[in-house]
Amino acid sequence: MVYQLGWTTLPGLRGLSVSEFRAVRTETPDTERGVAVEFVDDVACDAFLKAAEAEFSMRRFSNTADAFDTVKTYVLERMSK
Repeated sequence: MVYQLGWTTLPGLRGLSVSEFRAVRTETPDTERGVAVEFVDDVACDAFLKAAEAEFSMRRFSNTADAFDTVKTYVLERMSK
């Protein structure tokens, strides 16, 4: 199943944070403005989203492009393992 991943980027006192990771099943992934990945089932998807929340809970970014690129790289690296 292909899922379109999303997250929320919010400003904070120490920089931008990313959180509220979510995934929606899709038949038309948008890799230009987001990240689309395949999971075997909803359980694997939920486990991945929890791991992403934990990974990024304390990280801060200087700009939205850096935040997006870092999350996208994290997702693609995790999916290639």
